[in-house]
Amino acid sequence: MKQEKIRNIAIIAHVDHGKTTLVAQMLKQSGAFRENQQVAERVMDSGAIERERGITILAKNCATYYDGVKINIVDTPGHADFGGEVERVLKMVNGVLLLVDAAEGCMPQTRFVLQKALQQNLSLVIAVNKVDRPDARVKEVIDEILLLLMDLGATDQQLDSPMVFCSGRNGTASYSPDVPGTDLVPLFKTIIDYVQPPEGNPGAPLALLCSSIDYNDFVGRIGIGRVENGTIKVGQDVASCDWHDKDLAGRGRITALYSFSANGRAPVDEAGAGDIVAFSGLTDINIGNTLCDPALVEPLPFLKINDPTVEMTFSVNDSPFAGREGKFVTSRQIRDRLHRELLRDVALRVEDSPTTDAFRVMGRGEMHLSILIETMRREGYELQVSPPKVLTHEENGQTMEPMELVVIDVPTEYQGSVMQKLGSRKGELVQMSPLGATRMRIEFRIPSRGLFGYRNEFLTDTHGEGVLNTIFDGYAPWKGEIAGRSTGSLVSFETGVAVTYGLFNAQQRGTLIIEPGEKVYEGMVIGYTASGEDMSVNVCKTKHLTNTRASGSDDALRLVPVSRFSLEASLEFLKPDELLEVTPKSLRIRKRILNHEQRMKALKGGKNG
Repeated sequence: MKQEKIRNIAIIAHVDHGKTTLVAQMLKQSGAFRENQQVAERVMDSGAIERERGITILAKNCATYYDGVKINIVDTPGHADFGGEVERVLKMVNGVLLLVDAAEGCMPQTRFVLQKALQQNLSLVIAVNKVDRPDARVKEVIDEILLLLMDLGATDQQLDSPMVFCSGRNGTASYSPDVPGTDLVPLFKTIIDYVQPPEGNPGAPLALLCSSIDYNDFVGRIGIGRVENGTIKVGQDVASCDWHDKDLAGRGRITALYSFSANGRAPVDEAGAGDIVAFSGLTDINIGNTLCDPALVEPLPFLKINDPTVEMTFSVNDSPFAGREGKFVTSRQIRDRLHRELLRDVALRVEDSPTTDAFRVMGRGEMHLSILIETMRREGYELQVSPPKVLTHEENGQTMEPMELVVIDVPTEYQGSVMQKLGSRKGELVQMSPLGATRMRIEFRIPSRGLFGYRNEFLTDTHGEGVLNTIFDGYAPWKGEIAGRSTGSLVSFETGVAVTYGLFNAQQRGTLIIEPGEKVYEGMVIGYTASGEDMSVNVCKTKHLTNTRASGSDDALRLVPVSRFSLEASLEFLKPDELLEVTPKSLRIRKRILNHEQRMKALKGGKNG
């Protein structure tokens, strides 16, 4: 039975193609907010890190009404590292709104999310966004979309999907690229006309697939999913089961039920087939679980999420400055926090290591794990993390490693440098094509580990004008050794406070990353050298005063301004024998073995530290 008054759609696209901005305009124009209500520009990006970086990390649910039809909207992440979010929320919807930038065209993540949607045979509405950009190339992008659909094996019906032309920032849409829009009515009408309404029998026993998890300190886990059949009510007794875990057999009672309204939730007493709801009351609910009527326990199929490709070791901070800046510093607190993250992040894996104070944390990429680290430090956690390394596996006696498809848009004068660097990192050129008169689009297939530490180099090599995007591209046989960081580390020789005199002498040997007045400890990295060799320096050394003062000897010593590393840059900078100390206030790079003499002995003994 079709639920004609409901439409469930997910907005999918490559990162920064305008999903969240368009959703905000859809909510405004459908009357979801009061006329005098203050609304943020990207209303769905609720997290502080999301707003700062301009990216969506967690999928968000919202709802609006148009012409008497409720449209449940899921705003999905565009970055490849959060692909696990996209995969699971597609189980909640019947259609997708594919957004493609009118200038950038089809990018790696466009292919990834579209492939997932086509595999599930979802209704497709295509929106070419940002048509008001001065460098928009709408007609070429239309051809790119059709070629991508054919390449992914789309059916004739999917190839005939409707197309609208939008400006998310201005809140306009039209049916033709040559006719400017005035509002989003064409988009709303296309969604209602072409997206299939959900099917479900309200009179059948309850069946609901939990596709997402939220967490609240007051009520615990909150499940989110679509009611496939039946009706869910507050106070109802339910059973839980799982498609991939036949032994799971849980029981519980629904204590609260919420329907989505605008960008919030509204409590309801019951919800019928086809609607997307949030519910609480089941303390052990997990993503992929099915809620059923206890009289008919049958799990609904749930797709298997792709495995992680990158791992880091999170451990208790054991530096001389441990415990000074963080609230949560023990292994138990770190372990509890990581396991709490597993409740909402389906693409993350956490394993205990042989020692009690360290944990293996595995995710989809560097950014995936760095967002987790940044979130934890803002919550008051203090920890140490190792350099990222890829996860390999054996296949027919061969070691297989994860590969990435890298798509680069770069001014033509810098393409030689980019190609040389990627070639030295075992990258294989897949395709080259001009973008206008001054830019090139270059595609490489490269081992995931070949990109560690490259993004900063890329920005330097392209003078900040290059755009680099990556997407996971399967596994390939191990490509051999890849040269690591070419610079050496300047390492503090003693513990104390860095002074201008000591730093002035140290900067003649390399580039500094700390300033006068900062506290340092033995074994802490305070800069880097071009020579490639590590060098110990004493930045706490003060100038000895004498009775004789030569002319000009007391002039102010000039220090070169330091280059501060972000969290991602710090992780990329790490050598195998180094760790990153992360606290709510500081990021400190350090050697695994802090003592200089012990480090030299380990080096001579052929150890990595």
